[in-house]
Amino acid sequence: MIRIAGVDIPVEKRLDIALTYIYGIGRVNVANVLKSAGIDGARRAKTLSDEEVSKIAKIIEKNFIVEGDLRQSIANNVKRLREISSYRGIRHVRGLPTRGQRTKSNARTRRGKRSTVGALKKEDRIKQETTAKTAAPAAKK
Repeated sequence: MIRIAGVDIPVEKRLDIALTYIYGIGRVNVANVLKSAGIDGARRAKTLSDEEVSKIAKIIEKNFIVEGDLRQSIANNVKRLREISSYRGIRHVRGLPTRGQRTKSNARTRRGKRSTVGALKKEDRIKQETTAKTAAPAAKK
């Protein structure tokens, strides 16, 4: 098993895909790392020698902020936006998109599952009232 930057790299995958398991390293960054290390990205991760692994680890450590440090940096940035009550900070607090996307018809990932608000059918209202009545005595106990 190969560990780089505190992450277990899958050994059966191609090297250019396996290195993307490190948070903060994408396909473009992987290409740059492999180019500077002089390693072919088509090789499987299990074929790497210890020297090649350490070379990749040193390049990543020197040139990139990854994993815990990057997560902490992002969290601090969001926290700062919230504290200064900027527009983006308020959007983060409310769980809405921060970069100007429309929210009337889209933004389901940020806003969550749809919940119907407004009129109910008569049968649905009766069901809701009966469940509320049966749940109320249980709450008093």
